[in-house]
Amino acid sequence: MANQQIQRIKSISEYHKVRGLPKPEHPLISLIDYSAIKHSPENNNISWVYDFYFIALKRNMNSKFKYGQKEYDFDEGTMFFIAPGQVFRVEVNQDSPGKSGWMLLIHPDFLWNMPLAKTIRKYEYFGYSVNEALFLSEREEDMITRFMQSIQHEYHQNIDKFSQQIIVSQIEVLLNYADRFYNRQFITRKIANHQVLDKLEALLDSHFNGNGIIKGLPAVQDIAGQLNLSPDYLSTLLKVTTGLTAQQHIHEKLIAKAKEKLAVSTLSVSQIAYELGFEHSQSFSKLFKAKTKLSPIEFRQLFGI
Repeated sequence: MANQQIQRIKSISEYHKVRGLPKPEHPLISLIDYSAIKHSPENNNISWVYDFYFIALKRNMNSKFKYGQKEYDFDEGTMFFIAPGQVFRVEVNQDSPGKSGWMLLIHPDFLWNMPLAKTIRKYEYFGYSVNEALFLSEREEDMITRFMQSIQHEYHQNIDKFSQQIIVSQIEVLLNYADRFYNRQFITRKIANHQVLDKLEALLDSHFNGNGIIKGLPAVQDIAGQLNLSPDYLSTLLKVTTGLTAQQHIHEKLIAKAKEKLAVSTLSVSQIAYELGFEHSQSFSKLFKAKTKLSPIEFRQLFGI
């Protein structure tokens, strides 16, 4: 839309100011009661970018989140994670008096010189789209709330040399539990996961049969986009469902199609490589041998071709 704009918020203090909140007690971390946030429909056309981590547990938002061309209702208790630099948009229907929850804002500098500064990258859900939120059971929501309250308790204590380490440790525990709950979500949504898997199989079949929208080798990002999923979410879903990442799944499908062509056609290795999307047959041969322990020619000789 022509009237859309992107607003970047560089600091936690700036976030507090934009939201009409008192100054944060600490410039690099803040825990906010969601009921204190006032939304305005005037901001519905603004997309936001934060330069800090944003972890939220929200209920009864009466709002829609928009990420790319997709939107998602957030009327139930949900949790989502936004990394620095991600773009998202909130569309408020009407500010709900019954909304509740917590928002934890963490500037990367708060984690400086802590192991979590590096290991936070292992939590793939920071790469998920907003519409791929974590849906918590009542028990899980109570547990996450207790973690938030524990962080809040330490946050309101007099700051001493132990404060940062204690808070960072609590954040890490919270992230680990969120990782567990996401894994549970993938498992309990088997039907939806297998529907995605079926669509992926059809998409790859179409591509390797020469009918694909994407030219060349299919990239995880392109495939995920056609499935309306983020690349990280697709890879995690597949890993839980099949034991393979999205990239591994693409390679497995590619090798299966290559074997079929080598076994039943008289096309040259170069021609097969080109049909599968490779620019250079050497790249195809290298991948084929890495996956099968045989060169394409050695595999073909097994069939007397």
